[in-house]
Amino acid sequence: MNHLTENYDIAVVGAGHAGCEAALACARLGLETIMFTVSVDSIALMPCNPNIGGSSKGHLVREIDALGGEMGKNIDKTFIQSKMLNKSKGPAVHSLRAQADKAEYTKEMRKTLQNTDHLSIRQAEVAEILTNKDQFFPEDEYHEGEEQKITGVRTVSGGVYRCKAVVLCTGTYLRARCLTGEMITHTGPNGLSAANHLTDSLVAHGIQTRRFKTGTPARVDKRSLDFSKMEEQFGDERVVPFSFTTNPEDVQIEQASCWLTYTNETTHEIIRNNLDRSPIYAGIIEGTGPRYCPSIEDKVVKFADKERHQVFIEPEGLHTNEMYVGGMSSSLPEDVQLAMYRTVPGLENCRIVRNAYAIEYDCIDARQLYPTLEFKDVEGLFSAGQFNGSSGYEEAASQGILAGINAGLKCQGREPMIIDRSEGYLGVLVDDLVTKENTEPYRMMTSRSEYRLLLRQDNADLRLRRKGYEAGLISEEQMQWLEQKEQMITQEMDRLKKTVIGASAEHQKFLEKMGSTPLKTAASLAELMCRPELSYEMLAEIDQNRKLLPAEVIEQVEIEIKYEGYIERQKRQVDQYKKMEKHKIPNWMDYDEVPSLRLEARQKLKAFRPVSVGQASRISGVSPADISVLLVYLEHESHMRDLKKE
Repeated sequence: MNHLTENYDIAVVGAGHAGCEAALACARLGLETIMFTVSVDSIALMPCNPNIGGSSKGHLVREIDALGGEMGKNIDKTFIQSKMLNKSKGPAVHSLRAQADKAEYTKEMRKTLQNTDHLSIRQAEVAEILTNKDQFFPEDEYHEGEEQKITGVRTVSGGVYRCKAVVLCTGTYLRARCLTGEMITHTGPNGLSAANHLTDSLVAHGIQTRRFKTGTPARVDKRSLDFSKMEEQFGDERVVPFSFTTNPEDVQIEQASCWLTYTNETTHEIIRNNLDRSPIYAGIIEGTGPRYCPSIEDKVVKFADKERHQVFIEPEGLHTNEMYVGGMSSSLPEDVQLAMYRTVPGLENCRIVRNAYAIEYDCIDARQLYPTLEFKDVEGLFSAGQFNGSSGYEEAASQGILAGINAGLKCQGREPMIIDRSEGYLGVLVDDLVTKENTEPYRMMTSRSEYRLLLRQDNADLRLRRKGYEAGLISEEQMQWLEQKEQMITQEMDRLKKTVIGASAEHQKFLEKMGSTPLKTAASLAELMCRPELSYEMLAEIDQNRKLLPAEVIEQVEIEIKYEGYIERQKRQVDQYKKMEKHKIPNWMDYDEVPSLRLEARQKLKAFRPVSVGQASRISGVSPADISVLLVYLEHESHMRDLKKE
């Protein structure tokens, strides 16, 4: 039978946030890349909330940008409101969040993809992955027990696309079904076609899948809302861009408003009276939903003591009347939805444009992956996004760029990129996914990072830009600016520490004016900056030799000086962590041969196949005592092997 055959280096399956970043990374590395999507119109679709960033998620967007990704640049072009969250707290938890114009976001990302060299876009459903085990191509060789290697993909129409690597970014589309009460439709989000064939192929190649679920609230007509009964929410007066390459002046726009309202006891009563019609509580839904983004049904049941829940009314864009009802995700029937929404102040006469729904889909337990996001049992097969058991646009995009980079590096015969827990929120995300047992869709939170004072959103470029440069996604010019920035930070910190002022009348008067304690002895400007009531800007009055510096340099100087003690302590913790990560576990490791290893630990280590002692220590069921035994064994075996070589 004749079929279309084309040759590429890499195939990316899916064009959501993970797929876009993966495809761009591969193509920008100079590799011939094809990206498949069920609909070209759904590229970078935002099927749920109309925003990018938020608590901890803003960190991920900044890290994507630092590595050379697109999400930050794209939202800077298409946002309609921006706000820095948690400003009343310390810099570790500051997180940028921007409302997006959904249509413009999708349009702009599609434009970028379509104009990227080495990247082809194909509207087609991928039905199969092909490996050497299939022996589909005459030159394929496979012997029983050998590792499978990717050779290509095949679409539903029969088209064959040969490639060296595949990145799966299927999102919520695999065998998807949407549920609104008793109504079940076998579609992907927003009524798009589900992908119903690929799961069987993955299972046939030894990949284990499972069912997760997520959901989305209704969209209502703006004209039917009474905003006078809600609290208006404004953006920041001075907007901070997501991308380190965006000129801050370019994002100072007139911003759209959002609104805040609340559910009430009447709302909750309607929900409780109709729980038997909810697919979640009627046992119709098989998949596990996200604990940290629950439906309104879950909120009412699990937090029965709460009299009200926040509801955010957010515009979906500047050229639509659709408003997103944030905080009221639901799978209740449409008649119940309308009654429920109409009990909320300001929504008494609301008209629903799109019903809320839950969506179930196939995904994987990401413990089948290496920290590079490559499958352990299929060489050249990578995976990213919600297919890995995560939730959220930002989590997806950050995995997408990492998987794309590593697929590209593998094709080029180069060493993979691994970002560990001490280097980025992306490292925390990936490590949690590939090491820990996640029984629900994974959501990033600042509390998941043990080194969050070091992993701030403001220093993502200082942490990860160099990695992006080494991979090939950051330009020489960008790298030179980073080095210049680092130099300016170091020099200014050094100057402030060495500039000492005495307890003169002038200085005492200044301190009194600023509400600060007078000096008893001489002090450096750095010491004065450590006082909570004083800032770098305030000290300009008594700092005669100050040079004009960029705002981003000043920000780093101030944080590094004010939190120096805490930062140094976390760096020492990281040093200890790094020692464990450097203890690599070799391929020849046979855990059955390790004496004194507990049975549970032995079983877990055999199943997980950790790449380092550090990763082994984070596996549930592996105790510190097991790690001590493992370290002794590895040292002994390594010594014996060295003796044999001699």
